[in-house]
Amino acid sequence: QVQLVESGGGSVQPGGSLRLSCVAAGSAFNLNTVRWYRQGPGKQRELVAAITRYGTTDYANSVKGRFTISRDTAKNTAYLQMNSLKAEDTADYYCNLRVFERDYWGQGTQVTVSS
Repeated sequence: QVQLVESGGGSVQPGGSLRLSCVAAGSAFNLNTVRWYRQGPGKQRELVAAITRYGTTDYANSVKGRFTISRDTAKNTAYLQMNSLKAEDTADYYCNLRVFERDYWGQGTQVTVSS
């Protein structure tokens, strides 16, 4: 069983920064790819960033150069550092882990970028 808990969301002005955290319970966390998704108002959920168990990362084009995904295996935690935030980054952000073709999700954390 895997449990994921996100935190770190909030309200920020354009150009600001936030760091999201995803803490996992369960040994599968360090063995699988962690993904961050987001779902904006009236939009479909989209993949933002991913990091494999080996530390290889991948990003959506819309966030490349602004967001950084990382993980701390000792803490069973993944992070999403978000810089130069834009209004279009406003969304609920979710941490995801896929284990043996089954998806696990956290409850989400809300990010609002507004002046």
